[in-house]
Amino acid sequence: MHQVYNYFGYIEKKLYCEEVSILNLASKVGTPFFVYSKKAILDKINQYKEAFKDYDTLICYALKANSNLSLLKIFEENGLGADIVSGGELYKAKKAGFSSNKIVYAGVGKTDFEISYAISENILSFNVESFMELDVINEIASKQEKKANVSIRVNPNVDPKTHPYISTGLKKSKFGIDIDQALDAYKKAVKLENLNVVGVHCHIGSQIMDVSVFREAAEKVVDLVFKLKKEGIELKFIDMGGGLGVKYHPDDNPPTPKDLADAIIPVVKQTGLKLIIEPGRSLIAEAGALITKVIFLKDKQEKHFVIVDSGMNDLVRPAMYNAYHHVLNVQEKDEEMIADIVGPICETGDFLALDRKIGKVERGDLLAIMTAGAYGSSMSSNYNVRPIALEVLVDGPNFKVIKEREDYKHISKYEEEVL
Repeated sequence: MHQVYNYFGYIEKKLYCEEVSILNLASKVGTPFFVYSKKAILDKINQYKEAFKDYDTLICYALKANSNLSLLKIFEENGLGADIVSGGELYKAKKAGFSSNKIVYAGVGKTDFEISYAISENILSFNVESFMELDVINEIASKQEKKANVSIRVNPNVDPKTHPYISTGLKKSKFGIDIDQALDAYKKAVKLENLNVVGVHCHIGSQIMDVSVFREAAEKVVDLVFKLKKEGIELKFIDMGGGLGVKYHPDDNPPTPKDLADAIIPVVKQTGLKLIIEPGRSLIAEAGALITKVIFLKDKQEKHFVIVDSGMNDLVRPAMYNAYHHVLNVQEKDEEMIADIVGPICETGDFLALDRKIGKVERGDLLAIMTAGAYGSSMSSNYNVRPIALEVLVDGPNFKVIKEREDYKHISKYEEEVL
């Protein structure tokens, strides 16, 4: 196999995922669809396990990246915990078999229902993002006659050098409590009768390509831990969040889990506390691709458009972040063209790639939008009343549909029921 991206490569000019032909797969399941390599996922899991094996670390997969139940089962069966940001993600984590004592819950807007649900499930920790949230969790835990485990999410004001929409550790961010206010937050938390203060949480952003910023954040968090200790507040763990970058462009050289471990373990080690990390994108992104069919070609003077059957409703990252996803022809071509690859959605921002060089396509050809395993299906929508894409897991020469394609009846089901 002539490998282009890990786990995706060409055999006789036809693109394969592991040992499965994408062309043959498309003929069986139709388009558009997401395809994931199981080997890619397992290899990433093992890279993280190997990198952190010498320090007491709980690796919690961030469900927001991709919450397909079949994929969650892979992470759970390989000993990972779960990082959740909603009641729905808690439901799916439990459905996939994750133990409650391996589930951490972040997010600035947890509803009373979600908090109550998570307390009833006895999760490992809420990552608390405001002073008011401490009071609300305490009150709801009191009604259940329980003590809720909490960590304070501190905002270390570290610039992760990534897209501003996915920078979460700066002072202007809506996330967390500024680190200079954290001591007051902890003093408040330890006085609330229905809270157990167990840790400190920090998440500075996503798609980070320079691990030095993780080290900088860890140093600030460790300083806080020692300040808390002087005040008699003892913690059990430090949660450094996720955010490790991945390969979107063929020339990208993202840091590895070992690079991350080498950056933060020596710092956290000074405290002797257990470490929690929350990788999401870096575990699943490169395992997946979005396969779409060319439905029309359109020329407007010097501008060329390749119109495909998948759009921003399936993969919103290009429209939302102007994000780059590499595009491969499923059947290699000798001639090339430069075109905008656009979808069927009635928005000018509905594009998958702009001014992109690809092999010259014809109507009916297939394209693979690479590194689409994270924030593809999980951010998809029914905009323009379009069905959510089917999903497939490849394991060697075999494949399994892990999410059926929606139809129009499914989309309108809950509206029809109240007519």
